[in-house]
Amino acid sequence: MARWQNGTGLLHSADAGTGTELGTGLPLEIATSYRARARGLLGRDGIEGALLLSPASGVHTFRMRFAIDVAYLSRDLTVLAVRTMPPGRLGRPRLRARHVVEAEAGAMGKWGVRAGLRLTVEPDGPAG
Repeated sequence: MARWQNGTGLLHSADAGTGTELGTGLPLEIATSYRARARGLLGRDGIEGALLLSPASGVHTFRMRFAIDVAYLSRDLTVLAVRTMPPGRLGRPRLRARHVVEAEAGAMGKWGVRAGLRLTVEPDGPAG
């Protein structure tokens, strides 16, 4: 698996059984440094697309301005679980999770992201 850097990219999903692409790439922000992961979505009023935190096994929503959907991903980017978290909550870490994708509440359902789905990340390159 490639090591990502802070930056942007596209998030794709495919049916685990058939490998069939389920939709077009979604705009993705990639946060891999400690500082970028700690900042996450804090101070924002929303996000276009999603935010990938890597490595990460859990998140919190303290000081967040909006509810988020959280997808916990395994090492191979298979979705382990999807949860919606309101502001001011501490999510319990997932044992097998190595990455987390965050989006505005309701977005994961709209995109069809669910447990068992395999995601792929297509990075654009490091942030400037």
